[in-house]
Amino acid sequence: MIVNNLIGDTPLIQVSENVYAKLETVNPSGSVKDRMVSYLISRAIESGELCERHDTLIEASSGNTGISLSMMGAALGRHVIIIMPQNMSEERKSMMRSYGAEIIEVGDNAFADAIALRDKLLTQNLNYWSPKQFSNPLNIECHFTTTAWEIFSGMPRDKKLEAFIHGAGTGGTMMGIKKFFDRWPDFAYNPEFILVQPAEPASEHGIQGINDGADFLVDTASMHGNIMISTNEAIERAKRFASETGLLVGISSGANLLACERYIEERDIEGFVVTILCDRGERYLSIF
Repeated sequence: MIVNNLIGDTPLIQVSENVYAKLETVNPSGSVKDRMVSYLISRAIESGELCERHDTLIEASSGNTGISLSMMGAALGRHVIIIMPQNMSEERKSMMRSYGAEIIEVGDNAFADAIALRDKLLTQNLNYWSPKQFSNPLNIECHFTTTAWEIFSGMPRDKKLEAFIHGAGTGGTMMGIKKFFDRWPDFAYNPEFILVQPAEPASEHGIQGINDGADFLVDTASMHGNIMISTNEAIERAKRFASETGLLVGISSGANLLACERYIEERDIEGFVVTILCDRGERYLSIF
């Protein structure tokens, strides 16, 4: 598939003196989720778990995984069904439909309901296959083998990596990168892993793509701390980043950037921190 060849190897850009960010917006559908979806589909095809009888791909998603799966489904010639909360951005839904996907909506921020419906439909339809992003350990393995190695290969060697700071949806990105650096303490300088979380409850916040109502793959006990960011703060930081750099990124990217800045403000660090710019901002224009 052509799209597979375009995924990953994204640039690690220097945002400021002490902040570096993986620019995942350059993936073909515009988000970090392209990595995970491509990886899980490729592994499933190799193992025979995903075969010719599976003519429909289905997943519960807040948006970016749904967009990525819609893209991959189009490339594979398979029907795609995305189950998502109805209050996710209209731009995300439009992107999925542009790839030919079918969308089933559940209540606002009702991710548990979306997952339950996905599992019910999987049981009822033997021709359906799902990456099961919220529970699949290959989600972690994907970022362990790709994203983390790219960060390590691209980061400066003359300064200390102080922390990796990132919000979590499924938790695959956070745990994959932590697993990598935990295995290489001599090279990783034992960085802290800081979880970015919405200041509002899961049922109310608008930072789409993080804190979807459960920890899922994230081992919160292994985190070194968390930084709370409100939805409005995240939106304003993303908008300011666009006006300052010309890079239009999404709301969770704004939250990640602001969390990095607050981490640095609270500590007198000599090194640098790394985060992820998770997706492009076009899918949030109606919110911006």
